[in-house]
Amino acid sequence: MRAEAKLREQICTIGRSIFDRGLTSGSTGNISARLDDGTWLMTPTNASLGRLDPARISKLDANGNLLSGDPPSKEIPLHSAMYDERASAGAIVHLHSTHSVAVSMLPEVDPDNVLPPLTAYYCMRCGRVPLLPYFIPGDPKLGDAIRGVAGKASTVLLANHGPVVAGKDLEAATNAVEELEETAKLYLMLRNLNPRLLTPEQVAEIERKYPIK
Repeated sequence: MRAEAKLREQICTIGRSIFDRGLTSGSTGNISARLDDGTWLMTPTNASLGRLDPARISKLDANGNLLSGDPPSKEIPLHSAMYDERASAGAIVHLHSTHSVAVSMLPEVDPDNVLPPLTAYYCMRCGRVPLLPYFIPGDPKLGDAIRGVAGKASTVLLANHGPVVAGKDLEAATNAVEELEETAKLYLMLRNLNPRLLTPEQVAEIERKYPIK
């Protein structure tokens, strides 16, 4: 019970930090974290990440059914699919962060890997990031699309929507989604300027030394 209480507080603290720094706005974005017994906690529907109440966070069973707390975010299918495909995932962060969303709308991005290897930390924390087609928020078909790629990618970008990142714990997932946003910002700043990228050999070395689980 103590571990659950601590995780509820951590969700609120990270949510407030994300909101205060403008990485998501209004009531957009959602966070979930998995407990040792297979149940998971999730931010409620229509809740601002900047004003979360730990006592009102939704608690779900392993199948995504509400056990207690406020009704959860409508993005349950998205989170559930990620957990199903990534046994190592302890937490998931989904944001509508501005620069990542902007990149998701560009016609030239590679749907198999949306951003080039600009920095080592991007490669270490995000790896190869596929772009999924647009689905209306909450559409169960989005869960099916996630299942098609989540086994190979811990980070995905939803077209015209935003990033979804799984990590071994909440801190890891948050660090990765922030790294994605900063890399998306760099990409937009350097677009059409022919920046120097990491070489395939450098990327391969990073992947060997820091595999994403």
